[in-house]
Amino acid sequence: MVQRKKREGVTLIELLIVVLILAALSAIAIPRISQSAQNAKQNACDTNVDVINSAIEMYNADTGGYPAAMSDVTGSATYFPDGAPTCPLGGTYTMDAGTNRVSCDH
Repeated sequence: MVQRKKREGVTLIELLIVVLILAALSAIAIPRISQSAQNAKQNACDTNVDVINSAIEMYNADTGGYPAAMSDVTGSATYFPDGAPTCPLGGTYTMDAGTNRVSCDH
């Protein structure tokens, strides 16, 4: 009688199951990762708005009045020695002259 050796290895079905599981996991993970990146950019933009608003209040405390234009604060090395922050989402920061508050248009 001929004795057969037991083969060790992965069958095609087992390999296919592993590939399907990995595809399902990546289908779940990739959108969450891209959403996390978008949330991080939004948080950075919100922080930048808060920083600019704080600089406007510092300008008011230093000079006794609010700036006529946002560039009076953002262009000053006193308040932004490394340059004014920019929106990571591509928006533009604008100051409302009535409230002296900054917002982003993204």
